[in-house]
Amino acid sequence: MIQKNTVYFVGSGPGDPELITIKAKNLLENADVIIYSGSLLNPELLRYTKRDAQLYDAAKLDRLEIYEILKDSTKNGKLAIRFHDGDPGIFSTIREQIDRLEKDEIECNVIPGITSLLGAAAAMNLELTLPGITQTIIITRAEFRTPVPDRERISELSKHGSTMAFYLSVHLLERVIEELLKGGVYTNDTPVAIIYKATWKDQKILKGTLGTIVKRVKEERIVKTALIVVGDVIAPKKYEFSKVYDSQFTHGYRKSKESNSGS
Repeated sequence: MIQKNTVYFVGSGPGDPELITIKAKNLLENADVIIYSGSLLNPELLRYTKRDAQLYDAAKLDRLEIYEILKDSTKNGKLAIRFHDGDPGIFSTIREQIDRLEKDEIECNVIPGITSLLGAAAAMNLELTLPGITQTIIITRAEFRTPVPDRERISELSKHGSTMAFYLSVHLLERVIEELLKGGVYTNDTPVAIIYKATWKDQKILKGTLGTIVKRVKEERIVKTALIVVGDVIAPKKYEFSKVYDSQFTHGYRKSKESNSGS
């Protein structure tokens, strides 16, 4: 049910128009005012909007302009949504927007979406966590305009040897790799994948190692709208099977065959 006096922050999903949630699609179809992430959003998603909806490309607006449009539209009884690429919970600036709107007594509601990392993993039939390799995923970005605390520098995070995913960083790929190698766990032979426009029609997946991937990315001229995924899960030499489905393993829903035979 759509609430009055509420701004909705809606996740669009990774790009494929069929990967938007039912709830997000319903809001998009009914919205009077839509501010969308024009530089990252698949424009095909905007076909779900109604004819008389007012559309604003956030790439052409500053922070105050976005806030004023959302506030004024909502105060005037219109349904306004901020339509984010992927999921609004990751690298989206929703915190600063929500705080300001709530000070003006406007309710805010966040609608999750499939983030591009999960879209990329699906496109590669990839399991991001594998027993015997890693049970951890680190999501981060390279330091550029937005500062990063020392404890979160790539060279420090890479010491975990887990699966790492970098958003908004492919244009800094050489710097990312240099920092990854400084951690001393990853090597030039560590597998890496670059996923350009995950789940879009023109999706590209480049696989290689930290020692070879830069050349391939330059050849394809990929400088934006791509994820970097690093770790042995991309090309595992070996891994362990899950204990959950092991016939000798007992859990809350099933006793092991060994337990059954002894009863």
